[in-house]
Amino acid sequence: MEKIIINIGRQIGSGGRIIAKQLAEEFNCKFYDKEILNLAAQESGFSEEFFEQNDEQKGFLKNLFHIHLPLIGGGNFYNNTFSQESLYKFQSDAIHEAAQEGNCVFVGRTADYILRDMKNVVNVFITANIDQRIQRVCKRQELTRNEARKFIKEHESERATYYNYYTGKKWGHSESYDLCINSSILGIEDTEKFIADFIRKRFSL
Repeated sequence: MEKIIINIGRQIGSGGRIIAKQLAEEFNCKFYDKEILNLAAQESGFSEEFFEQNDEQKGFLKNLFHIHLPLIGGGNFYNNTFSQESLYKFQSDAIHEAAQEGNCVFVGRTADYILRDMKNVVNVFITANIDQRIQRVCKRQELTRNEARKFIKEHESERATYYNYYTGKKWGHSESYDLCINSSILGIEDTEKFIADFIRKRFSL
């Protein structure tokens, strides 16, 4: 069987990461969510903390000189030539390298766009009803409902801006993906099963 690449886009609180993890186990794939930030850090020489602070955000350079994050190799942070695009490229290169090694599931980080020319790639976007999303964020982040709603709105705005800027597509719009599904309808477990069946039919597995 040829290797398969599964890219999962997700609304905050949709259960997308959990579903992606289950798909990785079912199809014997390596799982990459924040793990890709570690690979990008190794690729670039910047600390992983730097990538974590700017994860899926556009416009982070405005805060660049208000933080001090040393290079892994102990080099001089301010003497390194870089741009926002070069940091994105480090992450893109890390995703490409990971995808070359075998079956992978990537969560977010424009992997669907970065790997658009590879064979056997399936791009899925997972949504959920706002009430369920708020409930999950309240539990996960220990927030009130109002705080959770604000958290979702602000972080999804950043995520959409990041995705739209680098891909030229629209985050969450159906034309950008092979399958869009609302996890509130079937629940987490059955949504994963539905996506898995879709992937098997797509690749005749």
